[in-house]
Amino acid sequence: MAKYIFVTGGVTSSLGKGIFAASLAKLLQARGYRVTIQKFDPYINVDPGTLNPYEHGECYVTEDGAETDLDLGHYERFLNIPTSQANNVTTGRVYQTVINKEREGAYLGKTVQVIPHITDEIKRRMLLLGKTGEFDIVITEIGGTVGDIEALPYIETLRQIRWEKEEHDTLVCHLTLIPYLKAAKELKTKPTQHSVKELQTIGVRPDILVCRTELPLTDDMRKKLALFCNVDRGSVIQALDVDTIYAVPLEMQKEHLDITVLKKLQLSADNPIDLTKWQQFLKKLRHPKGEVRIGLVGKYIELQDAYKSIHESFIHAGVSNNCDVIVEPIHSEHIDEFNVEEKLGHLQGVLVAPGFGTRGIEGKITAIKYVRENNIPFFGICLGMQCAVIEYARNVLGMKDAHSTEMDPSTTHTVIDMMEAQKKIKNKGGTMRLGAYRCDLAPNSISKKLYGSEHISERHRHRFEFNNKYLEQFEAAGMIAVGKNPDNNLVEIVEIPTHPHFVGVQFHPELKSTVDNPHPLFVGFVKAAVNFNADLKKKAEVKEGSQATANS
Repeated sequence: MAKYIFVTGGVTSSLGKGIFAASLAKLLQARGYRVTIQKFDPYINVDPGTLNPYEHGECYVTEDGAETDLDLGHYERFLNIPTSQANNVTTGRVYQTVINKEREGAYLGKTVQVIPHITDEIKRRMLLLGKTGEFDIVITEIGGTVGDIEALPYIETLRQIRWEKEEHDTLVCHLTLIPYLKAAKELKTKPTQHSVKELQTIGVRPDILVCRTELPLTDDMRKKLALFCNVDRGSVIQALDVDTIYAVPLEMQKEHLDITVLKKLQLSADNPIDLTKWQQFLKKLRHPKGEVRIGLVGKYIELQDAYKSIHESFIHAGVSNNCDVIVEPIHSEHIDEFNVEEKLGHLQGVLVAPGFGTRGIEGKITAIKYVRENNIPFFGICLGMQCAVIEYARNVLGMKDAHSTEMDPSTTHTVIDMMEAQKKIKNKGGTMRLGAYRCDLAPNSISKKLYGSEHISERHRHRFEFNNKYLEQFEAAGMIAVGKNPDNNLVEIVEIPTHPHFVGVQFHPELKSTVDNPHPLFVGFVKAAVNFNADLKKKAEVKEGSQATANS
């Protein structure tokens, strides 16, 4: 049977429970254990699919089409294994299941209560992955902060699981904050003590205390925390702030976190740990040989988490190209024909991001026109690809009112239209074209060259698609559909072969980029930006040389 590790948080939110959970999983995986991570979110939404990105960051989509919390992206990027519907559970989904059972008469007329009915459903889902036989260790991250009303059913379920199972089969890691008070010039442990006290009041004692801190903990502080929080001295783990999230596993290894965890779970720590590839990645990340500046044109740029997977994909692709990718966020609402050169002219590449709705759409189209006409490397994702199609229709095919019916239902040129299967759907949540679908690539395309294969599978999240009745006109004018779904002929990728690098994709490649396997489309795009930058430097050198000759 699998062992279970639970990660809780205290003092404040946004301490990085997801990164900690992913880092611990990486260490255990590097020792040869089969590990997975799941996230339990206390909000009542059934899933984050209908949440505004400003509220909750990006919505991460799994292979099986689940709309999930962005922390699942961290899990996949660190472990290089896919997650699924079972890896993310919300309070809304739990209550929905219990209420549906009650309506079916499954409880035989009993009064349905938080205990035992809600906690039993939470318990069933918490233990589900551990019963498949696929994993040695299941790590469960409990969202929110200890003391939140919303989190109480999850902590109570955790208490019950610990009571039911053998002591060495479960373990609780409590992530907390040790704030530094500048006025007093010292770190303060009292908030952590209160957080642990709150957890113990509910009946759960943490086994390991993970302390986020700006400054190193002294030995005296570790002893004090161990004494007052009722953990052993070796179980007080220091989690210093680092320059990149990818350094966290190595910092946790320095604290012997993996060995401490394995001992408490009565698992062998004799297997040598292999983090060679991870260390090489980190070395390249910290010591790039060059840099490129790429514009991220979107409508949610105020919150970096809204495009979290795109930012991480650029890190992976940058390391693959031995360069630092400086991502410059550019609000699409602030781009027009008068300032587009000022906004984009200094960049070596432009990515137009996914999104929904009309806000900022014309700015995206203007940006695409500029990079297309100036041969700047371009990458469009989902709505970014659709905007590229609209721009080409307007400015090359002469269809001046061309648009997507999402933005303008009355347009006479519906180059982007709602998918036929979506037209009768009324509910918004979980009803888009979601998850992995196949795509066949044209033999001489940029995409085929980058993937190294004619048959690929990518994850989707959309309702609108390229309108195939315009396909012949587009291809005759030079925009080619180089990727299509073999089942319904849906256009998945468009390219302009006469452009140095112009690629638009209907799917979301950022969802499959990991440390071990950077996504080929991002790697190719960054390489195109590097080459574009090199060409600019050569032209500048030639111009300087010619000027010097003329002056002499």
